[in-house]
Amino acid sequence: MFDPNFKYTNTIVTNLVEITSAREIILNAYLIPKWGVSLRREALIRATHASTAIEGNPLTLEEVSKLAQGREITANRRAKQEVLNYLKVLESIEKYQKDGKILEKHILNIHRDITRDTLENPEWEGKYRKIQVYVGNKITGEVIFTPPSPEEVPGLMRSFIEWLNSKESFNLHPAIVAGISHYEFVRIHPFADGNGRCARALVTLIFYIRKFDIKRFFALDDYYDSDRKAYYSALKSVDQKTLDLTQWLEYFTEGVKLSILKVKERVLQLSIEKGRIERKGQIALNERQMKIIEFIQSNGRITSADIQKMFKISRQAAHKEIRKLLQLEIVEQQGSGKGIFYVFK
Repeated sequence: MFDPNFKYTNTIVTNLVEITSAREIILNAYLIPKWGVSLRREALIRATHASTAIEGNPLTLEEVSKLAQGREITANRRAKQEVLNYLKVLESIEKYQKDGKILEKHILNIHRDITRDTLENPEWEGKYRKIQVYVGNKITGEVIFTPPSPEEVPGLMRSFIEWLNSKESFNLHPAIVAGISHYEFVRIHPFADGNGRCARALVTLIFYIRKFDIKRFFALDDYYDSDRKAYYSALKSVDQKTLDLTQWLEYFTEGVKLSILKVKERVLQLSIEKGRIERKGQIALNERQMKIIEFIQSNGRITSADIQKMFKISRQAAHKEIRKLLQLEIVEQQGSGKGIFYVFK
């Protein structure tokens, strides 16, 4: 069975403590259901854009967002299909497991669904590679390392999957398991193409199974894409003779920490004081009203002019949006005449 080689450093331990603390705050923070849906959708779109961009997909975040909404964009067929495939896999990530275990067929299905109708050789979809490949930076062309021969792939994958479902694995922090899995998957490089996207989807699946990212709010792919050079350097940091993952796990857990801290900050901005919610119960707000709440959280107040400018709407329409917040006693009016503004009540 695969036996990962790494040691806990101060950096890794500190990252894990901050990750766990932020997760608890996110899980316990009150969010209006519509906000939760909005946060999940944003994370899904950012993850899809970042993960496909790393592999060279040219679509912008805005174009990916339009595709996610079912809108048409001007782009080549393969670029659009790659994005749509990854979106679909992330949207239904829970189906690639059974009773909390990831089987070989699930890995093959992830690859099949991620690469569907995008490979030059369609027969490679969902099947281990039969050719030798190289891991490298697609932007610079630099070769990072040479994966095992195709003959070794099936055995290495079985060994890895056995560990992934083992008691030893489940005793580790989910971020450590995800980091180890990401690297080992990329090292084996089981497929002829699409390995990076599969590895990052696998991380999402592991967090889902280990009940870590229950609300599906954070997109780790953003971290990789924000500094691709650092991503490839971290992959390259692993000595191929010792396979010591310590330095890689420092990088990986730092990414989880930064990603989840961003979510924590956003969630805290959106949260409304618990006592008021308990008195009022669930409050359903539309998209504009949610953005008004965010604006007040960030700026302390909002005016009708701010709302008009934010949404490019008339003064009458702006008053209509704020009126419901006043009726629900979420905000209150202060000032007078042209100096009227709104704050949390």
